Amino acid sequence: MDAGSFYLEEEGVRRNIAAEEIGYVLSTPAVPEFLTAREFLKFFLEINEDTIASPQSIDDYFDRMSIVPEDRDKLLKNKMQMLVNIIAQPKLLLLDEPLTSLDVVVAEEMKQLLRSLKQGRITIFSTHLMDLALDLCDEIVLLSHGMLESVKKSNLDGHGFKEKIIAALREEENV
Repeated sequence: MDAGSFYLEEEGVRRNIAAEEIGYVLSTPAVPEFLTAREFLKFFLEINEDTIASPQSIDDYFDRMSIVPEDRDKLLKNKMQMLVNIIAQPKLLLLDEPLTSLDVVVAEEMKQLLRSLKQGRITIFSTHLMDLALDLCDEIVLLSHGMLESVKKSNLDGHGFKEKIIAALREEENV
């Protein structure tokens, strides 16, 4: 499938969503590898100065992400993707395996941050870690054979559910 439509429904009214309303964080960080964290953040703030609601200092943003002063002038990738999305405040935030490349401490910090970002936006993230989905998500859907299926959280720990997932994975491997 390579076509479809995408819209946002608010208070019963459907509307197209503009590109600037969408933020994304890839599983493999997609930030310039030749800029330090400070250089990248300065660049991002400058090109987006007209759209940032409540600009703060670069160091205030680093503090919010728990980036220590000695790391601010190094090449950082993992936290920078999330930081620019916090600054941009997109209405829809798409995350692809957002915690897989992070160490345990940073992953826990990011989980806390994701919880704090729920208000006023829709966050959709893909993960193969059911514990993470249970911990962070209000709603869970599974993608299988191009179809989305809503799943009740109470069913995720059931033996039948796990067998269904394993059977679907085996079927996809045999295709």
